[in-house]
Amino acid sequence: MTTTATADEFETHRPRLFGLAYRMLGSAEEAEDAVQDAYLRFSGADRSAITHPAAWLAKTVTNLCLTRLTSARARRERYAGPWLPEPVVTSDGTLGPLESAEQRDAVSLAMLVLLERLTPTERAVYVLREAFAYSHREIAGTLDLSEANCRQLYRRAEQRLAAGEGRFDVPARRREELVASFLTAARDGDLAGLERILAADVTWWSDGGGRVSAARRPIEGREKVLRFLAGGSRSFAAGFTYTAVELNGAPALLARDGGTLVAAIGFDCGPDGITGLRAVVNPDKLDFVRRQLA
Repeated sequence: MTTTATADEFETHRPRLFGLAYRMLGSAEEAEDAVQDAYLRFSGADRSAITHPAAWLAKTVTNLCLTRLTSARARRERYAGPWLPEPVVTSDGTLGPLESAEQRDAVSLAMLVLLERLTPTERAVYVLREAFAYSHREIAGTLDLSEANCRQLYRRAEQRLAAGEGRFDVPARRREELVASFLTAARDGDLAGLERILAADVTWWSDGGGRVSAARRPIEGREKVLRFLAGGSRSFAAGFTYTAVELNGAPALLARDGGTLVAAIGFDCGPDGITGLRAVVNPDKLDFVRRQLA
């Protein structure tokens, strides 16, 4: 097969492979690198030995991600302050179709944080099963494990995730209303309006990665979050401009200082209002969104 034909064939698989790698790694940049490495292996492989290119590529990307996850876990243990995934604009289909609440929840910032609790292999099993509807037999073939072992790993992953932070089935319209209310309060500097939409047990996470000023620990409770926004954060009513966008399958906000993107804010919502705010302010983690918007 010619180089051009190989590249063209690979491009038909790239979106799905990127979606797999991103869910595995929580990093758009590392996901792109994994997909590119898979292309190099694909272009140099004996094509006569590849019966099913889609399965071969999925296995290759999964294994590349497993290798990356081992080193990533060590880096994240040394990470300055809370670690959050790199946000991705999903209204353009970058992570594939997100047609159900379950599909959207699976790529949410909150879920990607929870997935950090899993071992690399547990994460691979869970992502392949939940996001790509692989059978346990297909997962076993992808990971070179027994089918029984894959079932056990999947059950263990479910148990670990169930023990994580509670997530609520909040209607999409209600989420949009809460984010719109936050946007209005942010533009007006209206802390009283913000207080009305924050749940009493709301938590604020800031991911600056040591690159910019950010809270080094989660800020818990409505009063503390309000004090932080009022006095300790430049990202609220400080001459910034805010725009609404869909990040990781959910309504979110982007904050700009002049023309520079400085923050991406995701929201967790519950029956009592906004229960969590996840602000990615590490400029390195905003590069992918910048390129999407450009």
